[in-house]
Amino acid sequence: MLGSLVLIWLFICLFFLFIKIQRPKNFPPGPRPVPIFGNLFQLNLSNPLKDFERLAERYGNVYSLYIGGRPAVVLTGLKALKEALVIKAADFSGRPQNLLISDITEQKGIALVDYGPLWKEHRRFALMTLKNFGMGKQSMEDRILGEIEHLVARLEKSAGDVMNPGTLFHDVTSNVISLVLFGIRYDYGDEQLKQFVSRFTETTKILNGPWGMLYDTLPVLRALPLPFKKALTNFQELKETTANMISKHKASRVPEEPESFVDCYLDERDKRGNTESSFSKDQLVRIIMDLHLAGTETTSNTLLTAFLYLITHTDIQEKCQQEIDEVLKCKADASFEDRHKMPYTQAVIHESQRIARTLPLSVPHCTINDTELMGYSIPKGTLIIPNLSSVLSEEGQWKFPHEFNPENFLNEQGQFEKPEAFMPFSAGPRMCLGEGLARMELFLILVTLLRRFQFFWPEDAGEPDFTPVYGATLTPKPYRMGVRLRESAREM
Repeated sequence: MLGSLVLIWLFICLFFLFIKIQRPKNFPPGPRPVPIFGNLFQLNLSNPLKDFERLAERYGNVYSLYIGGRPAVVLTGLKALKEALVIKAADFSGRPQNLLISDITEQKGIALVDYGPLWKEHRRFALMTLKNFGMGKQSMEDRILGEIEHLVARLEKSAGDVMNPGTLFHDVTSNVISLVLFGIRYDYGDEQLKQFVSRFTETTKILNGPWGMLYDTLPVLRALPLPFKKALTNFQELKETTANMISKHKASRVPEEPESFVDCYLDERDKRGNTESSFSKDQLVRIIMDLHLAGTETTSNTLLTAFLYLITHTDIQEKCQQEIDEVLKCKADASFEDRHKMPYTQAVIHESQRIARTLPLSVPHCTINDTELMGYSIPKGTLIIPNLSSVLSEEGQWKFPHEFNPENFLNEQGQFEKPEAFMPFSAGPRMCLGEGLARMELFLILVTLLRRFQFFWPEDAGEPDFTPVYGATLTPKPYRMGVRLRESAREM
C-alpha cells in the first residue's frame, strides 16, 4: 500500500516537472496552471468570488483559468457578458459536459441540456405554457394570491412574536411552483415537501462547493466514495419522487382539459403519438425538476434578502408601506398591474434582487463554435463562466454599486428605471425560464405582506450580518425577524 502511494506521488511529481499546459494561440490571459490540478490552488473552493475579482483586476475582464486540464474563460462586467450572451449568443449558448452538474442531469431537461433541437423545442413549449398560465381563472396571479393567503394566515399566528423566515419563504415559493406544475400545494411543514427541498438544497451545495470543483478537476477521484456521491444519490431519489408524482397525477387528470404544466405536457405528448418525438416521461421528469429548482431557490433567497434589508432599514420599509397604502386603498388584493403605480416599491424589489446576487456565477456556458470575444480567440468546447455578480455591482453602472439603495432604480423624477446592467436572471437565449413567475411572486408577496404587517429586527438579535453564504446560490445567513400586525390591517 505504501509503495503504491509513493509511486503515485512520484508519477505526479514527474508530471509537474515535464508537462506544461499550453494555452491556445491568442487565448485570454490568466494565472499559470499546473499539470493535473490546473488553477485549483489559486481559488478558495468554498467561495471563489473574491478570487475572481482579484484575477479580473490583474488580467482584465476576460481571462482564463484551467479546471484541471480543461480551459475555462471567466467573463467580468457588462461589456464582456453582453457580447458573449447576447450579441454572440449563437456561439456561447452551449452547456459544458463531463462536469458533475452535467453528469447528474444526463442531458435531459431544459436548464442544463446542450444547445440543439431538443433544447429549442422544449424551451419554446415551456415558455408558451407558462405564458398561457398568465390568463384565465386559474392564472398564475390567482395561484400566487391563493398561496399568499396561507402565508398571511401563518404570519398572523406569529404576530407579536419573532420567527425564522428561511423555511417559510422556501415553502411558499415551492408551493407556488407546485401549483403551476401539478395544480397541488402542501401544508407548511409537510414531510414530503421538506424531504424534496432538503435534497435539492444539499445537492446544489455540493454542485457548487469544493467537492463539485474536485470532481470537475480530478476525474480520477470519481470512483472513490467521496461526498459528491451524495449529490448523485440525491438526484436519483428526486427523479424517482418526481416520476411517482407524475404517475399519480396522470391517473387523475382529464385529457385535453389542462390545469397544470404536467397536463399540458402530457396532452402534447399524446398529440404527437408514438413517433420519434422528444416528448417523453424521462424528459418531463427532468423539466419538472428544472422548473421546481428555478422557481424555488432563487425567489426564496431574494425574499430573504429583501426582508433582511427591510427590517434593518425601517425608513425604506415605511416608504414602501406608504406607497402601497396609497395605491391599493380599499382594494381587497394587490394585482401585478399595480406595479406600474408603485415605482418606489418596484425599485426596492429590484434592488433586493441586485444586492442578493442570488445566482452569482450563473449556470456554466460552453462555446459551440470557434469564436472571438473582445479580441481573444475562444476555441469550440471552452467552458464559459459568466460572473453575473460582477455586473450587479459594477462601478459606473450603478449610482450606489456597493450598498442597498433603491435609488439605483429611480430616475431624477422618482420614476422606476431599470439599468442595462440588471441581469440577475442572466441574458440571451439561456435566460432563466422562471423570470416572469419570479417577478410576479416577488411583487405580490412583498406588497401583500408589507400592507398587513410591520417587520422589525429583534432587540436581542445583536448586529445584523449582511455577508451571504456561498453555494449554488447566495443566501443570507439565518436570521430572526419580528412580526406585528399593522393598525390599518386590523380593519381589513
